[in-house]
Amino acid sequence: MKSTILVTGGAGFIGSHLCERLLSEENNIICVDNFSSGSKDNILKLLENPRFELIRHDVNFPLYVEVDQIYNLACQASPLHYQNDPVQTVKTNVHGSINLLGLAKRTKARILQASTSEVYGDPEVHPQPETYWGNVNPIGIRSCYDEGKRCAETLFFDYHRQYHLDIKVARIFNTYGPRMQPDDGRVVSNFIMQALNGEDITIYGDGQQSRSFCYVDDLVDGLMILMNSEKVTGPINLGNDSEFTMLELAEKVIKLTGSSSQLIYKPLPMDDPRKRRPDLSQAKEKLGWKPSVALEEGLMKTIGYFTGVL
Repeated sequence: MKSTILVTGGAGFIGSHLCERLLSEENNIICVDNFSSGSKDNILKLLENPRFELIRHDVNFPLYVEVDQIYNLACQASPLHYQNDPVQTVKTNVHGSINLLGLAKRTKARILQASTSEVYGDPEVHPQPETYWGNVNPIGIRSCYDEGKRCAETLFFDYHRQYHLDIKVARIFNTYGPRMQPDDGRVVSNFIMQALNGEDITIYGDGQQSRSFCYVDDLVDGLMILMNSEKVTGPINLGNDSEFTMLELAEKVIKLTGSSSQLIYKPLPMDDPRKRRPDLSQAKEKLGWKPSVALEEGLMKTIGYFTGVL
């Protein structure tokens, strides 16, 4: 028997890929998005499918639907966007979680929270295991997102303990791929767009800060395996554990695009983490999941997408 699955933030970058995959397995999908950062273009082809339903809705308000599973991806995820309206960012993480947890409680649905590596802040432990509590500035410009996601995790586990709710918590590390917004301010899309347009590539700080980049198809695999696992609650890291500096990423993008872009340097933004790499031991052991798409392969697919957008 196929499930009826709610995906909040379903018109977003990751959400649209998730909806597509869930539909391919013959599930009925209810996609909810307020289009603050999602795009109808991402799900245009899915609208033709009779098992796909789109609802324009803000999760800060209660939602009344009947579902078997809930993936909560509702929240702007790029610093550029979530810092534009920090109060709304906190509300989406906290009020939105409360509303969706209430829905899960009423319908007895399993619910997955798309948390983030940002809960680790600027980490003093490297790579970051799920047991690490993090090093987060509670009053900085990124706090609306970092602390909002941390509070959402608290709510999920309190509902789990108090109401025996069937929850899953995934801590998502940097993810990239087709359908990223060209102007979303994330490093992969920034570098690709600057390279394709022949502009200087902006490096913040000395470029030695590092990140680990997970291709979106790998991440969607991980989310679905976690959701359908009977034994794993989380929190569990999902990402790619290959680590690259910003300079290394910029050099790869310049090489793959054949661009003549030069590098320019600007001051490092406040609270920008110096390093970020997931410890994937739990994902590999408990879920049997690990990423398979190498950075250059994923970048080529992403560059191909942006080339078509320009």
